Amino acid sequence: MVFPDIIYEDRHLVALVKPARIPVASEDSGDQTLLEIVRAWNVARQAEGKKGYCVPIHFLDRPVSGVILFAISSKAATRLNELFRDREMNKTYVAVTSAVPREAEGTLEHWLAKDRDENRARVVKSGAKDGKKCLLKYRVLATAEGRAVVEVKPVTGRSHQIRAQMAAIGCPLVGDVKYGAKGGWEGRVALHAARLEFQHPVGGEPMRLLAPVPDYWREIWPSAFPVTQDILFP
Repeated sequence: MVFPDIIYEDRHLVALVKPARIPVASEDSGDQTLLEIVRAWNVARQAEGKKGYCVPIHFLDRPVSGVILFAISSKAATRLNELFRDREMNKTYVAVTSAVPREAEGTLEHWLAKDRDENRARVVKSGAKDGKKCLLKYRVLATAEGRAVVEVKPVTGRSHQIRAQMAAIGCPLVGDVKYGAKGGWEGRVALHAARLEFQHPVGGEPMRLLAPVPDYWREIWPSAFPVTQDILFP
């Protein structure tokens, strides 16, 4: 595949726009991964005989697109992992839901358990043995034809959290048949990591990394986009 767009790079980290339909790291499919691509790019930049350091700091589901961060120094990896653990990285997603949420904005709280056989999260009772508490905040940006463009800010960072929680309120993401959407979208779901904010792990300066929503999202939204057009499709 073509090398993904680079949002930011220095000698400690690189941020890319992950395309939908490519896994971040190895999975059962055996398909080429984003990690393999970035490692090869990083090795090619090194002095002869050096491999270079490269690890993903977080993950996005295969059908999801958007900002993703790799550490290319061990010092950066340690600090970035601490920022994620301490919830000092602010992530903002944009989604298109297949139904309009009843409330224009709110906080969702569910307990989710991972079903590894089906590779999906399921809602369980509060305090369930295998369950983990999940929180996210959402805000409806626009509605049209029974769908909604929603800004989502996860408070916790669980696997499939946004997909499962939006489905739990009757608003599965467009294309997300695993969580109840009526039809697929060529291996994509309408979820995009649009913004990542944190302090640089070495220099300490504030970082604000942005990834525009892909142009192909126009396939699932009316061409006459509302006032958020300049924000979502710059």
